[in-house]
Amino acid sequence: MRVSLPRATDPNPQLRRQTSDSAASPVSHEQDEEGVLWKQALKRTFIRMDDVALTTCSCGASAADGCDCRDYTPALVGSTAVVAVVTHDKIIVANCGDSRAVLCRGRGHDIPLSADHKPDRPDELARIEAAGGRVMYLHGARVQGVLAMSRAIGDKFLKPIVISEPEITITRRDQEDECLILASDGLWHVVPNHRACKVAFQGLQQGNLAIDHILDAACTGLEEECSTLSARVTVLLTRLALGKDSTDNISVVVVDLKSR
Repeated sequence: MRVSLPRATDPNPQLRRQTSDSAASPVSHEQDEEGVLWKQALKRTFIRMDDVALTTCSCGASAADGCDCRDYTPALVGSTAVVAVVTHDKIIVANCGDSRAVLCRGRGHDIPLSADHKPDRPDELARIEAAGGRVMYLHGARVQGVLAMSRAIGDKFLKPIVISEPEITITRRDQEDECLILASDGLWHVVPNHRACKVAFQGLQQGNLAIDHILDAACTGLEEECSTLSARVTVLLTRLALGKDSTDNISVVVVDLKSR
């Protein structure tokens, strides 16, 4: 059944600050029945993953599976996570932490579909302090002087200050949508949204010999990983972040939203 969706709005000013090319963000928190169900399902998924992380030994086995370690040791660190569900008419994004989802629309215009969970974000700072926590400014804002993000999956020793509940946005798809970029902060710390979208847009255009040459060079030695056009662009963005001396984990996924 096709759901008729209202025009999207910009309910979160943080999302507006993260974009440079777009006059307005089409991020929406639509409350139609289907949207409510998607949000409930994704929140349950993140809570379930948090439970799994908290009951998994550092060796990789869960308590339910029967860990063979003499001393069961839960992993001490958590993880950021961003998830996107793409349907025929909408993009649903759930984010927990400082990974980011950015929609590239038109000729590489960037539209952020998530807002980073940083401890000094005003609403996150208020939530942290209300939970009895503190934000200390040691090499950037950090929860309890330790963690540089305010939400994460599996951070056992910072609960309930650091939570695993995702923020969820629903955006209507448009004929001008080119691609969706999902990436960890290792990309975004050194490549801004608008630059990543320009690179992705140009890389997805076929028939440009100069761009094809750049993609071929980026995929040298990674031919198996570069089996599709979107995979080639993914590798190019990863190489770009490495070339800019990113010191964080770099995980990138490019989802081609057009039939080429």
